[in-house]
Amino acid sequence: MVVIAEIFLTAFFTVLLEKVASGDLFNLALPEGIYSRLQTWTSKLVLIQAVLSDAEEKQITAESVNMWLQQLQDLAYDLDDLLDKLATEALRRKLMMAQPTQASNPSMFRKLIPACCSTNFSPRAVQFDFNISSEIDNITERLEDLLKQKSGLNLMSDHHLGGTRSRRTRDERPPSTSLVDEYSGFYGREKDKQAILAQMCLGRESSSNRRFRVIPIVGMGGIGKTTLAQQIYNDEEVKNAFDLKAWICVSDEFDELAITQSIYKQISSDSSKFKDLEMVQVKLREIISNKKFLLILDDVWNENYGKWDVLSRPFQVGAPGSIVIVTTRNVSVASIMRSVPDYHLDHLENEEICFILAQHSRGWQNFDAHPGFKETGEAIVKKCKGLPLAAKSLGGLLRTKEKPNDWKDVLDSKIWDLPTQNNDILPALRLSYHHLPSHLKRLFAYCSLFPKDYEFDKHELVLLWMAEGFLRPSEIHKEMEDVGFQCFDELLSRSFFQRSKSGAESRFLMHSLVNDLARHVAGRLCFRLDDKAESNAQRGTDSLLKARHSSFIRHQYDGSQKFEDFSISSKLRTFLPLPFSETPNFYLTNQVIYDLLPQLHFLRVLSLSGYKMLQLPDAIGNLKHLRYLNVSATTIEQLPESVGELYNLQALLLRDCRRLTNLPANTGNLINLRHLDIDGTMQLQKMPLGLCKTASLGLKVNELRGLSNLRGALSIIGLQSVMDAQDAREANLTCKQGLEELEMVWSSDFDDFRNGMIEKEVIELLKPSTNLRRLEVKHYGGMEFPTWLGDPSFSQLARISLSECRHCTSLPSLGHLTSLKKLHISGIGGVKSVGNELCGVGWPHVRDAFPSLETLEFVDMVGWEEWSTNMSNDDANFGQVFPHLRQLIIAGCPNLINISLPRLPSILVLNISRCQE
Repeated sequence: MVVIAEIFLTAFFTVLLEKVASGDLFNLALPEGIYSRLQTWTSKLVLIQAVLSDAEEKQITAESVNMWLQQLQDLAYDLDDLLDKLATEALRRKLMMAQPTQASNPSMFRKLIPACCSTNFSPRAVQFDFNISSEIDNITERLEDLLKQKSGLNLMSDHHLGGTRSRRTRDERPPSTSLVDEYSGFYGREKDKQAILAQMCLGRESSSNRRFRVIPIVGMGGIGKTTLAQQIYNDEEVKNAFDLKAWICVSDEFDELAITQSIYKQISSDSSKFKDLEMVQVKLREIISNKKFLLILDDVWNENYGKWDVLSRPFQVGAPGSIVIVTTRNVSVASIMRSVPDYHLDHLENEEICFILAQHSRGWQNFDAHPGFKETGEAIVKKCKGLPLAAKSLGGLLRTKEKPNDWKDVLDSKIWDLPTQNNDILPALRLSYHHLPSHLKRLFAYCSLFPKDYEFDKHELVLLWMAEGFLRPSEIHKEMEDVGFQCFDELLSRSFFQRSKSGAESRFLMHSLVNDLARHVAGRLCFRLDDKAESNAQRGTDSLLKARHSSFIRHQYDGSQKFEDFSISSKLRTFLPLPFSETPNFYLTNQVIYDLLPQLHFLRVLSLSGYKMLQLPDAIGNLKHLRYLNVSATTIEQLPESVGELYNLQALLLRDCRRLTNLPANTGNLINLRHLDIDGTMQLQKMPLGLCKTASLGLKVNELRGLSNLRGALSIIGLQSVMDAQDAREANLTCKQGLEELEMVWSSDFDDFRNGMIEKEVIELLKPSTNLRRLEVKHYGGMEFPTWLGDPSFSQLARISLSECRHCTSLPSLGHLTSLKKLHISGIGGVKSVGNELCGVGWPHVRDAFPSLETLEFVDMVGWEEWSTNMSNDDANFGQVFPHLRQLIIAGCPNLINISLPRLPSILVLNISRCQE
């Protein structure tokens, strides 16, 4: 028997019990006469929670237990929605009490009370409405029914288990989140790499008269096909052998137009989008004509020769010796594409798997020197069946298991004996998920919303987790975002995520088999509207009714027919179009915006980014559960006033809304707002008064004082208007520990009304937290830079830009900043001479300065005449002063006539322009 999806509710029940015991809920429930009814839930939830550990273990082999957990999961979500509704009403009343002029507004309970019963109304003496009462009764009845069912399932409480089971299933956090050497994932494949390089005939003419050859790499999932292809693609000899290279993740859907566009974009750096296949293929032919190219098509499933024939037509004009490498699990796929025999990737030997497992679990070469782990470790190696992905995944799991007995628990798990479904879900991966701490299971399952090979952003995913209520601060004074980043790093360290091949620091993806696992464990809770593996008809009405999270691929025209099933999924919490768009190039029917979305009352995540739409409906204010609203890159012109009634909203993302001119006046009511992104929203003229109550920006600099949750990037524009330096002190930027990027901008108009003395005080008192990573100062009017700029305590500061600070006569001492990688200085016309002071006042040895600086730029320094460093050592080298400097740019410095520097290292790129010879 194969369980449909394993269900883990331990972490969820902990959250529910915290909510039922909330003080705000007590303050609402007591005067409404429902407190005693809610308290009956506590005892019932505790009784169920006591057997959850045993139920989560037994569901693997007992279908009746799994079915009970499914019912319990549905109840838990419904209970959570009801508690959130009550908590929102409590929050609304608290706001009304703080605004006496609005205190007489009717509560959500009042509107259904008959007129005959509503005399002498006040918010604290309101009668409880029938709908809420019936919802409470429904929850109570279902809890009692599940408790009765529990009695027949032979489930044991944690107390009777004696703690043995709980020690294995309680939350375990890894000792650190540092990644294991990625090379260990390629161990044992060097012969395979050399064999394929030989087939590629690098450096010699091929005997074939074909313009290009196709080399298929064939093997089962998790055997290392993609890793091998990556090693070949990045090999130095390969790089030098081809004129053009492109890497395409194909995955399930073989879309000739999309694949051709991706190839064209990579080799041309042209991001134009083509609607016509003929047009883009003509462009591609022009570029690759008589050029030797290497193309990797990764994870191909297409068995239609016609599709391959169409895609490959432009390749015919490439130079002889061009190569297409295809990775696939299917021999039939390879047969329609290959021009040389398939290269079948075999399983690794146990010795090689042992190395990977030992490396990822303990950093060892093998288990020979560790007899306590040797027997169990080598037995687990055999369970991996030669698959490096399985060894890597289990290694991530075993890193958290400190004792040999813990390893024995993994070896003896019943999951090894379960049959796989079409050989898609590896037992090793299921086991790694099974042993995840309970708080991580929901986070990972949620990632099933992402399609295969989809690159997601770490920061964006943490915002979504937070909005869904998955993140609970485990320590006092620890922010939810920090908890989210820690959870993300834990999943990364256990190999559930992997870094993007694009090299972007915050971009990640999941291996296709890990993506399959996420879909498997999410079960009916999550579905992708465009998922071809499971049509909506196959899901069934019951599954759609129980679904809570959904995503879909955004297309140019999204009509109402696409979203028909959403009318069934009335309890959806997530409406998420993918990918996140940067430009408004898509259209969404008004039927969805004005009719469907207001009916999805339980939405917590709503994204409409990238759609061409002028406004949101007023009914958006009825989505009381909403935590995340993303209308970035839309053509929206205004937000309805009802947005100010979304009291739970945590993230309001308005990035690149180029037509938006202002925010609703009551935006200050969003007291839970933590993220307001208005980057690129150039027409936004002012911020509402009182927004300082939120985690966004206020109208005056001193309103920043109340923003304890301020984090990420902050731009303060118009600082010339600050006439009282005390306002800058009150901003208290030093205590904003989450602030990583800071931009300070004064007016570009240096008129007689500017007061350099006040501006010097202001910038001095706007000292940021030492966690700062990037600083930009523009149009500052003081004569000196602040004393804190260059302080060694800013040990994470990596980028500094100082521009158009015309009245400054000297540069700050920045050589003490050990992490500084890029320094841009421009338009500081008052500086005439630069000497050792730039390296740091009091620095004992000038050659110890700027230990990490890679790029140094001086631009439009019209008053600059001399640059010298006084070094007595005859063999002094510029690289000893700036040991890692790779690029020096001096441009627009017409009076610079004296440069006295040590000789420059040969690796330095020197660019001097618009200066004296």
